[in-house]
Amino acid sequence: MTRRCMHRVMRSFVIHMSSSTARRPNAETLVEQLPDAELIEAVNGRDPAEIADVQCHPGNLFKPHYPFALRPAEIGVFQSHRRIWRKLVDDKIDLAIITEDDLAIDPDRFSQTLDLLQDHATVDSYIRLPVKQRERPAQVVAEKGDLKLILPKVIGLQCICQVVGREAARRLLAVTDQIDRPVDTLLQMHWVTGQPVHAVLGAGNREVASQIGGSTIQTKIRPSGKLGRECKRGVYRAQLALRPQKP
Repeated sequence: MTRRCMHRVMRSFVIHMSSSTARRPNAETLVEQLPDAELIEAVNGRDPAEIADVQCHPGNLFKPHYPFALRPAEIGVFQSHRRIWRKLVDDKIDLAIITEDDLAIDPDRFSQTLDLLQDHATVDSYIRLPVKQRERPAQVVAEKGDLKLILPKVIGLQCICQVVGREAARRLLAVTDQIDRPVDTLLQMHWVTGQPVHAVLGAGNREVASQIGGSTIQTKIRPSGKLGRECKRGVYRAQLALRPQKP
């Protein structure tokens, strides 16, 4: 990670669909807690008019082939993140926290995390602040107390919270004018995006979707289909593991 550091105030953007009234209080709490924050209207992937211009493909744009069809909600999430990436580029925002509206933060630990990132985040950065501490480091970039900024070998899933720089957003926009898999899955493919992805472990973030109306993406799958999906997912993950990030 380069050391052209950002010693300036970050912007924050909380992705929220205004019709999701159960999630509104949590979204507003995040706006109060995060620096210079505002709500960004989510793209409704279930509304054909909102995604009419999105070019979707059946998992075959990049290798490895993605074995599942994109769900409307996944398309909406992808386009919501692209909306903010575009805002960073168009409005010349150097660095922003981007969250989804089912995030809950520990304010003290989050503040410590931002202090750590002030010394390392740049316009070229994409840094995950995950709720699941599953990633294993190819490199430990920095430590502050029990916080660790790492370059993970295999990039984790979910886009519930991340710090994104303007030039990282520009790179991601350039490779996502057409899509064939969910946004978090595409971000794992650093050899396609040209974008290294770092992560902070120990930030204290939590996902609270189950407390505010449930997931907006997951759908029920019949038991007869679960085994097949798990097999395909396992094969796909094994292929990703063959392309780890390296320092």
